[in-house]
Amino acid sequence: MTVTTATTATTVSTAGTVTTGTKAPDGGAAPVPVLWLALLATPLAAGANAPVLILPGMARSLGVTTDTATWLLTAFGWATAVGTPLLAGLLRRRGLPALLKVSTLLVLGGTLLLAAAPWLPLAMAGRCAQAAGGAGLVAAAIGLAGSARRMGVISAGFGMLGAAGPLLGRALADAVSWRAALAVSALALLAVPAVGRHAGAQLPPAPGRFDGRGAALLTAFATALVLLPAAPLAALAGALVAVVPLALHVRRRPDGFVPAALLRRPVFVLSALLALTLSASYFTLLFSVPRLLADRAGWDTAAAGTGQLVALLAGSALSWPLAAASARMGRPAVRTVLVAVGALAALTGIFATSGPLLLAATAAGVFTASSANAVLSTHAVGAAGDPAHRPAAIGLFTLCYQLGGAFGPAVAALLVLGAR
Repeated sequence: MTVTTATTATTVSTAGTVTTGTKAPDGGAAPVPVLWLALLATPLAAGANAPVLILPGMARSLGVTTDTATWLLTAFGWATAVGTPLLAGLLRRRGLPALLKVSTLLVLGGTLLLAAAPWLPLAMAGRCAQAAGGAGLVAAAIGLAGSARRMGVISAGFGMLGAAGPLLGRALADAVSWRAALAVSALALLAVPAVGRHAGAQLPPAPGRFDGRGAALLTAFATALVLLPAAPLAALAGALVAVVPLALHVRRRPDGFVPAALLRRPVFVLSALLALTLSASYFTLLFSVPRLLADRAGWDTAAAGTGQLVALLAGSALSWPLAAASARMGRPAVRTVLVAVGALAALTGIFATSGPLLLAATAAGVFTASSANAVLSTHAVGAAGDPAHRPAAIGLFTLCYQLGGAFGPAVAALLVLGAR
C-alpha cells in the first residue's frame, strides 16, 4: 500500500541536537494545513470587534458609563499591539510548543475571568489576557504560513471575521449574554492541538538568553504610541522618553529583542511602514464611512451598516487573489498596486459624495490592508535573513500593522466624527 500522507522523521540539526518533526514524503517539512492556521489566527479579529454594538449593555452590567466601557476596546488593542512582539520573542527563545502553551493559557484564563468579572478592571484584565494570547497565536500562524498564498487565506479570513464581528457579537449577546460574545476569540483554541501536532519541530528556539531590557523598552514605546490618539501630548512625551534608550540598547545589544540587522534591511523597514500606512488608512475609512454615508448620501444607519458589511466582506475576499499572485508579480509590482489602490481609496473617501463610491472606498481600503498583511508580512519575514530573527520580524511587522489600527480611529475622530 502506498502511503501519501506525511511521515514522522528524526533529524539532526546544525547545532547537533536531535529533533523529531513531521516530514513530507520528499523529506521536507510538511506545512501545517492552512485552514488550521486560519482557525488559529482569525477568531482574534471577531473577538476584537464583538463589543462594538453591545457596549451600552456591557456598561450597564458593569455599572459604568458607555464612554468608560470603551476602555475595554482600548485595552484589547493595546494588549494585541504589545503582546505581539513579546509573544514573538517567546517563540524566538523557547520555540513553538512554549508559545502555543502560554498563548492557550492566556486566552483560556482571560475568557474565564471575563465570564465571572463583576467589575470593569477585572473585565479589562481578562480582555488584555485574551488579546495577548490571541496575538501569540497569530504570530504562530504567520510563522507557519510559509508563503504569501497561504498567508492570503489567513489575512482574508481575518478581514472577514473582523467585518462580521460586531453583528456576531450582538447576536450572541441577544441569545446568551455579552460575556458569551466576548468569548468568541477562544474558538482559536480548537486549532491548537492540530497545529502543534502538524508543526512538529518547525520554528525551533534560537540560542541565547532573553533580552528583558529590550522587551521592556519596546513595550513602553509601543504603549506610548497606542495611547497617542487618547492623550497626544503625554503619549508623545512618553514615546520620546522610551525611544532614545531603546535605540541605545539596540546599539549595545544588536542581537537582542529588536535585532539591529532587521532595522538595517530596507525591505523589512519599507514593508513595515507601508503596512502601518495602509492599515491606518483602512481603519480611518472604517470609522469614517458610516458618518459620511449619512452626511453626504443621506443613508440611514441600517443601510449604511449593511452596505459597509458587504463592502468589507468583498474587499477581504479579493485580497486573496492578489496574495496568491504576488510571487509571480514581484515586490515592486505588488507595492505599486497596494500604494495605487490605497491612495485611490483615501482620495475617494475624502471627495466622494455618492454612497456606492464611499462603499467602494471601504472595500478598496480593506483590500489593501488585508493584502498588505498577507504579502508584506512574507516580504518582512523573508528579509530577516537569519532564521533566528524571523520571529522578531513577525512581531515587529505585526506591531506596525496594529499601530495603524490604533491611529486610524483617531484620524477619523479628528477629521470626520468630531466635525459636527
